[in-house]
Amino acid sequence: MSEQLVDDTSPEGVTDGRVRRGDRTRRVVLRRAVDVASVEGLEGLSIGRLAGELSISKSGLIAHFGTKEQLQLATIRAARAIFVHSVIEPALESTQGMARLRRLLEAWLEYSCDRRFPGGCFFSRAAHEYAARPGAIRDAIAAVDEEWVGLIAATVAEAQAVGEVRADADPALVAFDLVSYLDSANLRSLLLGTDDVYDQARVAVERRLADAAS
Repeated sequence: MSEQLVDDTSPEGVTDGRVRRGDRTRRVVLRRAVDVASVEGLEGLSIGRLAGELSISKSGLIAHFGTKEQLQLATIRAARAIFVHSVIEPALESTQGMARLRRLLEAWLEYSCDRRFPGGCFFSRAAHEYAARPGAIRDAIAAVDEEWVGLIAATVAEAQAVGEVRADADPALVAFDLVSYLDSANLRSLLLGTDDVYDQARVAVERRLADAAS
């Protein structure tokens, strides 16, 4: 049986076309939303604001996201996807162990320094905003944070398993220290307006890794 392209004028084609347009609209909105939230916080988001900035009908955005909280949660998911693509996926191409750990840490510093989000690390900004505010937004941010710190700890443990990290080192503590250096560099780069802090973070990271190395 020969394959046939779906006619855009057919009911199936019309539906598919609407779905594609809807997906494109959603991607455009979320790309703008993550940029706004990285600078002004998730509270700075509103369906009305995004509709006005992007010249999209407010009713259309309500159909996509429903409520402000649903928009915020979708923005967190979109930011996570960008983070995974920018930081985690490239590092997974490295050999397991210390090489992968170094690549993860360097990729994070590049992601912050290069301003993949104009406000620096999206999740650092969101964590400061929602750390003391229980609810679905904080839970979503905390889940991403636990996922990231857990990945660093697991990578340290992998390095430990192949003899690259001391047997008596605590992977969770090493991960805590390393992530603290990254977060400090991100915050101070924004606060002080200098990239010098990234070089300081790299020195601190190397010292901590040397201390943990077997």
